[in-house]
Amino acid sequence: MQDTVRWGILGAANFAREHMGPAIHAAKGAALTGIATSDPAKAAPFQAVAPDLKVYGDYDALLADPAIDAVYLPLPNHLHVEWTRKVLAAGKPVLCEKPIAMSAGEIDGLIAARDASGLLAAEAYMIVHHPQWQRARALYREGAIGELVLVDAVFSYDNSGDPGNIRNRPETGGGSLPDIGVYTIGSARFVTGEEPVEVAAAIRRENGVDVFSHVTADFPSFRYSSITSMRMHPRQVVAFHGREGVMTLTAPFNANVFGEARLELHRGGGAGASVTVERWPGVNQYVLQVEAFGRTLREGAAYPWTLEDAKGTQAVIDAALAAG
Repeated sequence: MQDTVRWGILGAANFAREHMGPAIHAAKGAALTGIATSDPAKAAPFQAVAPDLKVYGDYDALLADPAIDAVYLPLPNHLHVEWTRKVLAAGKPVLCEKPIAMSAGEIDGLIAARDASGLLAAEAYMIVHHPQWQRARALYREGAIGELVLVDAVFSYDNSGDPGNIRNRPETGGGSLPDIGVYTIGSARFVTGEEPVEVAAAIRRENGVDVFSHVTADFPSFRYSSITSMRMHPRQVVAFHGREGVMTLTAPFNANVFGEARLELHRGGGAGASVTVERWPGVNQYVLQVEAFGRTLREGAAYPWTLEDAKGTQAVIDAALAAG
C-alpha cells in the first residue's frame, strides 16, 4: 500500500458530504479521489472540498478503477451488506457506515468475505477513535469508579417533520435502534468488554420502525439502561455509575456537533468529594477514523472496531427489537 490511501465514496449521501468527505480530505495519509453518483450536481459540494475529485456515473465504475485504493460506503442501511460484499469482491478494503447489517447473522457472511479476501472491512463506528472514549475505557479498567453497578445512556433527536427520511422508512432499514442504538449499546460494550446475558425492551413504533426504545439488559457485572428516540428533543449522555464514583460523558456521540466532548469523574463524598473534568475541544473523530483505517492498510496496525465487534452490538439490537 502506498503512503497515501486514495479513497472513493459510493453515493453522495448528506452525511458523506457534511462529515466523511471533508474528513477524508483532511486526514493525514488520505486523499479524496473519487465519488460515484448518477447525479453530477450532487458531486459539486465534494468537488468544492477536493477540486481534483473524479466523478463516476455508477458504483461499479468506481470499484473497477485501480486509482481507488479504499471505499467509503454511506448508502442506506438496507444496502450495506450487498455493497460491502461487492467492494470486497472488487479487491478493495471498505469502511461501511453503521449499522453494517440489519441482523447479526448477516455479519457472519461479511466476516467470511473479509477473511477470504484478506482485505480490511469495517463498520464506521467512529466513537472508538475519539480520545474521550479511549480515556473512558482506560479509567474504567483502572478501577476509577470501583465496581460498576449501572450504565445509563440517552441518545435522542426529532425527525418527525421529515417522514421521507430513510430513518423513518422500514424498507430502508430505519428506526432509532439501527441508527443510534449502535452507539448507546456499543459504547457500553466497548468500555466494559462485557456482553449482556438478558435483554428486554419497551418500544414504540410508527410506520413499522421504532421511534422510541427503552432497552434494559443484565450484563455479567452491571445493569444497563438506555433510551433511543427519533421523537424527542436532542439529548445525548452516557454515565458509568460505580460504587466509588460516576463517570459521565457529554456529547459522547456527535462531538463538536452536539457540543464539547467532556468526561466528568466524580469520586468520594462529603469533604473528600472530588470532581475532575477532561475536555477535547475540536477533536474530529471522523478524521481519526480515516487515519486509523489508513494505518491498518499501510502498517498492519490493529483496527479498533472489528466486524466481530459490530456483530456483538447488532446481536443486542436484534434481541431488543424482538423483545419489544
